[in-house]
Amino acid sequence: MTEQRDIRADYDRDSIVVYQAYNDAIADAALAAGRFVPPFSTTRMTWIKPSFLWLMARSNWAQKSGQQRVLGVRLTRRGFDAALSLGVLTSFEPRAHGDQADYEAAFEAAEVHIQWDPERSLRGAKLNHRSIQIGVSRYRIQEFFEDWCVALTDETPRVRKIHRLLSKGRANVANRHLPAERAYPVEAVVRRRLGMD
Repeated sequence: MTEQRDIRADYDRDSIVVYQAYNDAIADAALAAGRFVPPFSTTRMTWIKPSFLWLMARSNWAQKSGQQRVLGVRLTRRGFDAALSLGVLTSFEPRAHGDQADYEAAFEAAEVHIQWDPERSLRGAKLNHRSIQIGVSRYRIQEFFEDWCVALTDETPRVRKIHRLLSKGRANVANRHLPAERAYPVEAVVRRRLGMD
């Protein structure tokens, strides 16, 4: 494993912001209620991303169908750390797991999946370090939106403003509107399990 893996995020002493992209119906209902409510689904895995720019690449700056609204989801650090501690990588890595059979059993039982994908630049280019995606399964989804989630914000106006600036060739100005992300502290035992060392 040669790629650097760190969780970079906008966080403070008590909470951390992750991002998700939804359609209008899910976003409007969630923002009106201040929490996730139907038509948000509790029967399938939901993926949360601390990297704003990774989600911009994934959603094409909120222009993909079904991903036209970007929400900032503020979670308690306690909840986020719990998700990390439950996480199992989506592919086998000897340094993180040791034994293939043990990994396969852990993956099948996992309530949280962890995937590392190339981080993205402001213009969407793949970088040489990795960004974390955290898949919260239906077995933890209730806890995610009832206990971990403390606030929702509509980041769509910010997304559109940055994209407009980029389209006009004003990357330096666009860069000033990005969330302030920095390395998030992760306990040594969790770092090993998530292939961060």
